[in-house]
Amino acid sequence: MTETLRIILANPRSFCAGVIRAIEIVERALEIHGPPVYVRHEIVHNRQVVDDLIAKGAVFVSDTDEIPEGALTVLSAHGVSRAVEAEAERRGLDVINAACPLVLKVHREARRFAEAGHHVVIVGHADHPEVKGTVGQIDGPLDVVATAEDVAALAVADPTRIAFVTQTTLSLDDARDVIDALQSRFPGIKGPGTDDICYATQNRQRAVRDIARDAQLIVVMGAANSSNSNRLREIGAAAGVHSVLLERPDAFDPRWLDGVTCMGLTAGASAPDYLVNGLIARLTSLRQVSIEERAGVEETVEFRPPARLLRAAELESAAAARLVREGRIPA
Repeated sequence: MTETLRIILANPRSFCAGVIRAIEIVERALEIHGPPVYVRHEIVHNRQVVDDLIAKGAVFVSDTDEIPEGALTVLSAHGVSRAVEAEAERRGLDVINAACPLVLKVHREARRFAEAGHHVVIVGHADHPEVKGTVGQIDGPLDVVATAEDVAALAVADPTRIAFVTQTTLSLDDARDVIDALQSRFPGIKGPGTDDICYATQNRQRAVRDIARDAQLIVVMGAANSSNSNRLREIGAAAGVHSVLLERPDAFDPRWLDGVTCMGLTAGASAPDYLVNGLIARLTSLRQVSIEERAGVEETVEFRPPARLLRAAELESAAAARLVREGRIPA
């Protein structure tokens, strides 16, 4: 008889406050203004989320020049450059910025360092939309570094005038290695330490380290282009556990369960939890399973949508309540 598969669910997992806010912004904009609502780039890095919003009337574009002049436009959670902001204003787009507040915090830090005359170093991946947005917020000398080797190759005019910020979705270990290299080469460098790495990223990484102590296989539900999801897989692999990143439950290979009696399961901060439930359903069709939900950090952070969407929703709610009181619509 096949042994029961023990599935340990990491906690926390799935959507973070920034992702919830970004999705809510698009949904509220659609409810209040009606479709189409144009969204520059993927609102978050997850195809299922994007497809759900397309079905509701969102139109995703690669850049602002694909959007009709004056149209309602949402900028993605990853943040954008000043050039994108300026182009949207020039074309008269009605912009709602869905950038995560923690990304905007990094933008403010980077601009402050640049305005003070520092050479700014961004610790992160140069091809990631968040880093591209941060680069585009800085006027002055800057570099992007991802490894200690990149730090060794830096050419800085004045080593006493240098500062750094970090991409919010990095692995804590990777960021710490690069920051250590920066501080070793430039002892007077200014920066936030690892404080730029968002709370949700840190919590999900710690949760994977926790389940890696017991699991023989770790599955991370998330998109291939999701930085935070990739870091979760890498953390599991670094702990010596076979770790895979899956975009859809049906992509799970049953052969991965050969010899496995305990499996860890999580989802990146941009992946909906229904993907986790979908994989559990698939696993249940393959093996008898037992589910264990790990205790973890309880996340209570909430990021409110922009005031214009709150006001509209509140007015709509008040109007509906008035119609109920007047007996014009059912309670």
